[in-house]
Amino acid sequence: MIKKEVFIGFIVGVIANLMGLLLAALILGQGDDIIMVIKAAAAEDFLGKLISIGAVLNLAAFFIFIKKRQDYRARGVILATVCIAVFTFIFKFL
Repeated sequence: MIKKEVFIGFIVGVIANLMGLLLAALILGQGDDIIMVIKAAAAEDFLGKLISIGAVLNLAAFFIFIKKRQDYRARGVILATVCIAVFTFIFKFL
C-alpha cells in the first residue's frame, strides 16, 4: 500500500515536471515550436536549466499532497524531484 502511494506521487512528480518543462519552453520560446525550443536549448547547453525551471510545478504538487495529508504521495514527488536533479546533473556533465 505504501509503495503504491509513493509510486503514484513519483508519477505525479514526473508528469508535473514534464508539464513545467513544456510550459517553460512555451514561455521562453516566445511562440516558437516547443520541440524546436527544446532542441535549441540542448544545443546551447540550456536544457538543464530549462528542466530545473520545469521542476517548479513539483512544488505545487508537493504542497497539494501535504495539504491533503497524503504524506507518502508527497514523498514520491520529492523522490521524482531528486531523480530529475540527478538526471540533470549527469546530463550537464556528460
